[in-house]
Amino acid sequence: MTGKTSTATWDLLLTDARLATFAPGGAPYGAVEDAALAIAGDRIAWIGPRAELPAVAAANAGRTLSLEGRWVTPGLVDCHTHLVYGGDRAREFELRLQGATYEEIARAGGGIVSTVAATRAAGEDELLARAEPRLKALMGEGVTTVEIKSGYGLDLEQELKQLRVARRLAERLPVTVRTTFLGAHAVPPEFKGERERYFETVLAMLPAVAESGLADAVDAFCETIAFTPEEVDRLFAEASRLGLRVKLHADQLSDGAGAALAAKHRALSADHLEHTGPAGAAAMAAAGTVAVLLPGAFYFLRETKLPPVQALREAGTPIALASDCNPGSSPLTSLLLTVNMGCTLFRLTPEEALAGVTREGARALGLADDRGTLETGKRADLAVWDIEHPAELAYRIGFNPLAFAVFGGRVREGATASAVGLG
Repeated sequence: MTGKTSTATWDLLLTDARLATFAPGGAPYGAVEDAALAIAGDRIAWIGPRAELPAVAAANAGRTLSLEGRWVTPGLVDCHTHLVYGGDRAREFELRLQGATYEEIARAGGGIVSTVAATRAAGEDELLARAEPRLKALMGEGVTTVEIKSGYGLDLEQELKQLRVARRLAERLPVTVRTTFLGAHAVPPEFKGERERYFETVLAMLPAVAESGLADAVDAFCETIAFTPEEVDRLFAEASRLGLRVKLHADQLSDGAGAALAAKHRALSADHLEHTGPAGAAAMAAAGTVAVLLPGAFYFLRETKLPPVQALREAGTPIALASDCNPGSSPLTSLLLTVNMGCTLFRLTPEEALAGVTREGARALGLADDRGTLETGKRADLAVWDIEHPAELAYRIGFNPLAFAVFGGRVREGATASAVGLG
């Protein structure tokens, strides 16, 4: 974890810090007390105990900031969101609480059909204006990397529109955005009762999606109410041929062997997984596929089937957490609340949950070599917290102790920035 560097000028030197590096091995949380961390450009240039800080380099730092014992973690990673969409589903939420069934809501024009209609009707600028506050809410809690899926356009131009908006968000804000094509999310109204024909249309979209350069990965919803394992197998084979990584909504409502299918294609992640069995967990571990758990959807839908956390642990499957921000089943824009729910609902330890939104979240996006831990040479995405122990980030509910975040070496103030002298 401690790294050597040249004595060239550092842009920013943080001292009097406590680091939760989440580097594998060593102390819980990868903790280093009384530490320092230096940044040059957009990279971590030096990290380690303050007593080992090279004096010459420290003297030449462009700016030195004492953190007065504050904790530093890697910037948080939200590795599964549907952040770009039109409209909302608040009325549907109300109807469900009054006893309406999903079928009744769908017949009345609700459900995903309503989100598809609203997303198709909205222009790019409107979608951008609606998505930006959601993303800023995540960033305000220390999120520096986020994944954004399409999936509410369900035809080529509409799907590309969502992906363009996601990329525009990355141009407007310092956050890193990874984009995922989710054309195989649901069957659109114009293909009602013709799932197979719509699936062929999705397959035909893939070359244009790859050529556009707007997608970093391809996702699908593999479930009894969505697309079959055989269809997803074909989709992923074509995506791989086109050079696109894959990830999968798997085993949320039933054990359809989605986890094993994701592992077969060496997917970056398989997400939801409430019904995954031990064989699926073992297959994912062998393939290096990350299990992304989504407690927001579990909570919002009042599910009762817990994901197989102990089987994932025993298999050695990496576990990540994400907000699953979407209008229908997880209108959640707080990754800190996600961490708390991962502990209270799924019984993850605070260390597991925080690793799930740092180290393992980065792994779920194929970015583990670049971020997710505090190590020399990695991207300088950091979150600085006014806390006494890392577990406090999992323990508190509705409280944001972020002092400031660093996005690729650039400081952005947080909720308690004035206390650090940044206000």
